[in-house]
Amino acid sequence: MLNQNTVQVAVLVSGGGTNLQALLDAERDGKLAPGRIALVVSDREGAYALTRAREAGVEALCLPRKGLGGEAWEVQLLDLVHARGIRLVVLAGFLSILGPQFVNTYKSRIVNVHPSLLPAFGGKGCYGLKVHEMALARGVKLTGATVHLVNEEPDGGPILLQQAVAVQPGDTPKSLQRRVMEEAEWLLLPRAVKALSQEIVRKEQDK
Repeated sequence: MLNQNTVQVAVLVSGGGTNLQALLDAERDGKLAPGRIALVVSDREGAYALTRAREAGVEALCLPRKGLGGEAWEVQLLDLVHARGIRLVVLAGFLSILGPQFVNTYKSRIVNVHPSLLPAFGGKGCYGLKVHEMALARGVKLTGATVHLVNEEPDGGPILLQQAVAVQPGDTPKSLQRRVMEEAEWLLLPRAVKALSQEIVRKEQDK
């Protein structure tokens, strides 16, 4: 039986799940409480993130968007997270855009990690390796990662945490991506989930 102060967290993923692994590791080390990862959902079949979740003993499901309209898919996702008592949603390498219905239902309770210092290199179409390709093409000396709340504008929600990462001579998109993950994303996301979980508990205790 869960403590009433435990915040059930759902993590939405699309790929390998490196940011999910950072969250799983943080929870294992006692650094996510009162947050608890209760559900991992992928919008793509075969995502390795689902394997990571199952190996950690977390329920992991695939809810593919293929063949479903956006609203129908979101209704299924909402039904799923409601059934699991989810109170905080984390986008960790999740490539689908959530629509108004989901965003408004979980207003101020959806958090995303983006591999740049927003507002630079953000918005529709800016994801994954593309972001690092854009940063190198622009010639910036500093990049990094941003954790922000999610609203209806892609990468446009309020910024919670940022961490700068230096661009090194000879960087490739892949080497830069790896360093941004190691020095920023994997550190910031667990901190944000812990802080938001604490805030959820505090607000509900104050009611």
